[in-house]
Amino acid sequence: MDINVENINTEQAPLLTNNTLLPEPAQKNLIEKAISQTFESTAHLANLLPTGTVLAFQLLAPIFTNQGRCDPVSWDLTAGLVGLCGLSCFLLNFTDSFNDREGNVCYGFATIHGLWIIDGSRSLPAELAVDYRLRFMDFVHGFMSIMVFATVALFNEDVVKCFYPSPSDEAKGLLTTLPLGFGVLCSMLFVVFPTKRHGIGFPIGTN
Repeated sequence: MDINVENINTEQAPLLTNNTLLPEPAQKNLIEKAISQTFESTAHLANLLPTGTVLAFQLLAPIFTNQGRCDPVSWDLTAGLVGLCGLSCFLLNFTDSFNDREGNVCYGFATIHGLWIIDGSRSLPAELAVDYRLRFMDFVHGFMSIMVFATVALFNEDVVKCFYPSPSDEAKGLLTTLPLGFGVLCSMLFVVFPTKRHGIGFPIGTN
């Protein structure tokens, strides 16, 4: 059977070359670009938080807030969720981990004397425990984590609608600029004062 190649090429050509029918990509203005970059920065900042805490907040926030339509019970549940997640972000900055001789990962809380192992199955020699002692920077990282989590929470539309169902124009501006300020400040502080701990919910170290 003969196939007319010329007709096939003629029929396929418009599909390959006629790009004028495709919609042109919309160009973002400066405000849209700033908002897009802000959301990207917030996503990067969320990586500085315990993954389990962030995941629990993102999963439970739509349920507790009733998708932004809060009654008194939903308001209390949402406030409790935000408070517990913020407390979790703070406390987990005082946790650390190490690999024992068998290669098992052991977690513990930093104390003034060293590392208190949670399950009590292992113990660190005194000369190694010194490296895990509680330091002032742990408190700095803890408070910065609360600020980062506050930024993530304020960018959650359901949470904002729950706490501020009918904000004024000034409140809307504050709810927009406040997370931006927190995000910029926290990103600078985490760069200047990076953490060396590998606690619960954070990447595990190799040592």
